[in-house]
Amino acid sequence: MGTEWLAPLAGQRWMRSAADAVLTRYARQRTLYLDHLDVAAVQLRTLRSLVHQARNTRFGREHRFDRIQTLADYRQRVPLRDYEAFWTGYWKEVYPAIDHQTWPGKIPYYALSSGTTSGTTKYIPVSREMLSSNRKAAFTNLALFKFLYPQAKIFQGRVFFLGGSTELRRQADGSFAGDLSGIAAREVLGLLRAYVYPPLSVSLLNDWERKIEILAQESAQLSITALSGVPSWMLILFDRLKRVTGKSTIAEIWPNFRLLIHGGTRFDPYRSLFRKEIGSEAVRFLDTYPCSEGYVATEDPRYDLLRVIPDHGIFFEFVPVDELQSDRPTRHYLGEIEVGVQYAVVLTTCAGLWSYIVGDTVCFERRHPPLLRFTGRTKFFLSAFGEHLILEEVEKALAEAAAQTGANYVDFHVGPIFPSDPKQPGHHRYLIEFVEPPSDSQRFVELLDAALCRLNEDYAAHRGGNISMLPPEVVPVRKGGFADWMKSRGKFGGQNKVPRMDNTGQMTSELSQWLGQHDPSRFA
Repeated sequence: MGTEWLAPLAGQRWMRSAADAVLTRYARQRTLYLDHLDVAAVQLRTLRSLVHQARNTRFGREHRFDRIQTLADYRQRVPLRDYEAFWTGYWKEVYPAIDHQTWPGKIPYYALSSGTTSGTTKYIPVSREMLSSNRKAAFTNLALFKFLYPQAKIFQGRVFFLGGSTELRRQADGSFAGDLSGIAAREVLGLLRAYVYPPLSVSLLNDWERKIEILAQESAQLSITALSGVPSWMLILFDRLKRVTGKSTIAEIWPNFRLLIHGGTRFDPYRSLFRKEIGSEAVRFLDTYPCSEGYVATEDPRYDLLRVIPDHGIFFEFVPVDELQSDRPTRHYLGEIEVGVQYAVVLTTCAGLWSYIVGDTVCFERRHPPLLRFTGRTKFFLSAFGEHLILEEVEKALAEAAAQTGANYVDFHVGPIFPSDPKQPGHHRYLIEFVEPPSDSQRFVELLDAALCRLNEDYAAHRGGNISMLPPEVVPVRKGGFADWMKSRGKFGGQNKVPRMDNTGQMTSELSQWLGQHDPSRFA
């Protein structure tokens, strides 16, 4: 593949300086605007606008949008729904031409997602309005960073988007379906293409092994200033970059690297490993919370927490997790949220999702501005023995055990192992791909167990005396083991993530068996 495009354009330096100056001004204006925004009022205006725009759609007529005047009216007429309710009730019979079903006009794209709680493929509509919403959210992400770090010259080099394949399947009605990162790459504004990497010719590649080799070879020659992606896949890229260049740290390869944008999973377990891999304190880690259905939040580095973006065509509701299955769950909008409550996230979007249960759980740390932590999935929990562990607690405990034993890991999966004798207690099995194994394996297990007991009273009660639960089991996974397993399932690379938790034990057993068959020497 030719690399002529790598050569810098004559006279481009002043253009890049001008672009950075524009970004700096925008960052100040956008951040100060958000800081003084009446979030509750903006959210209510957003809901009124969405209802008005969709009043003549099939969904709008059936739910009498013409009679909705208040938030209470909306809640009365529009119940909570999951994906299956939209698919079977409005989209399935006419797909891919779902125009005017739940949103006015033609839907140009569908983001394909298997979700984290289901293996079935979801076809999430992406309207023109949603494209604008995602773009505004992405620039808000950069603005909040640039406001605090105005000296960072992001556009002096290139922003590297490590996503899935940008190859999109053209459908019968002329719409396109594929990975959300592919949709985003196709819709990059023309004036920004000189500031981003990779080009479409590379992004289109489906063969992840070949793609990661090309990405490493080419990006090693570039001034990369920012990188965005899923942590586990960024680590694979870093490993390939060091092999290609013979360098020991990423900072040696990309000396102007200043911003790493991560998402899709909790970053705390990765932090020390990334800092070691990069080899520089100059790089800021920035969390972000996008999903196929809409962009929810981005980290405000002044608070080190995720900040909900209130003004980009999405109306947010939050339902206490323990009420989610009730007939009349309490629904809070951003003007009603409470700190410290575990909420399920519900979205109403400018792509035709109405009070849609995303499947994520969050907990707010502050109301003004609305700052939250991502805590897991509504179906991402461990309670096979009544222990009621959520993902956030597991990740915190693993991070503590790793920090105290000098361990670093790329990825993990945990699930219950049920005993063959029902009179015997079961336990949790942790499959962990260590980059650096713990100095003392038994102490790692003990620290993990102790942290979980401290973080969760139910877990502590069930662990008492080994009566209803035995100590956790930690099984090392060979380097690249999870990646090979994902590849075997056709879920390799890009935005695909290893399922972290499995409450049924089925996936844990299947994964254990697969890893044992493919690496019996490393898997006891």
